[in-house]
Amino acid sequence: MKTSEFRVEPAGAGVRLDQFLVGAAPSFSRARLQDLIKAGHVTLNGVAAKSSARLRAGDAITLHEPPPVTTETVAEDIALDVLFEDDDLIVVNKPAGLVVHPAAGNWTGTLVNALLHHCPTLSGIGGERRPGIVHRLDKETSGCVVVAKNDAAHQSLAKQFAGREVTKIYLALAAGKLARLSGTIEAAIGRHPVQRKKMTVVTAGRGRASKTSYRVVREVPAGTLVECTLHTGRTHQIRVHLKHLGHPVLGDEVYGKRGSFARQMLHAWRLGFMHPRTQERLNFESPIPADFVEAGVPTHLP
Repeated sequence: MKTSEFRVEPAGAGVRLDQFLVGAAPSFSRARLQDLIKAGHVTLNGVAAKSSARLRAGDAITLHEPPPVTTETVAEDIALDVLFEDDDLIVVNKPAGLVVHPAAGNWTGTLVNALLHHCPTLSGIGGERRPGIVHRLDKETSGCVVVAKNDAAHQSLAKQFAGREVTKIYLALAAGKLARLSGTIEAAIGRHPVQRKKMTVVTAGRGRASKTSYRVVREVPAGTLVECTLHTGRTHQIRVHLKHLGHPVLGDEVYGKRGSFARQMLHAWRLGFMHPRTQERLNFESPIPADFVEAGVPTHLP
């Protein structure tokens, strides 16, 4: 078990434990750190603490990183559309309808099940149910996903995502005609106060800062094709921000209406990051899905 120790400086006084560790241990995502804290792998002055614990100057924090978990998730022979693969990572074009990792209601038939069949090894940092998973896409969202094959690659990629060094460009079919051809939505996102499975725009300071840039690509019969660039990575960010703009994603029954579409029309189009080992900049583009083409989107976009 790997152990890291940190001492809280005066500037860190009053900061939440999980927020402090996000800065002190950038190779871990906030969600992963919260899981480690919940599991008792983080101690504050020698005692297990909660994520919400407020720190004082001089506090001693110890982070125990458990060894990779041997997964019992079943490997399944599910076809993968591989955009790139080497010894450190694999980039796949996830189809709409495919869940990324096993969870309640979806223990099989996921991207992880397919990857375990395809790859001899995956990073163990994500735990038994999420080996190699650095980031996720919603079940109904299609497009680029990068998966780590070893812990070093996972830590490097997680650090890039946390540091907002990853290029994430999506295509969305939005309802209606946008008043502006381009713009930036900066609106904090938090949990909906009543419908707890939903996210919503909240008053600054009550949620997490969120920023999405958008550009109208073209109008189509059903609505408008919008290119969205994520500057942060909040849950349902594009779906919430476009709803806030008054133009929810078509087919999104959570934040809009299902209508005639079989799924939410959101596609992770382009993904770019530094290769963990070579430090070469890699950029990937996922083909335009068939249902987007059927809705009037051309197969090739500038």
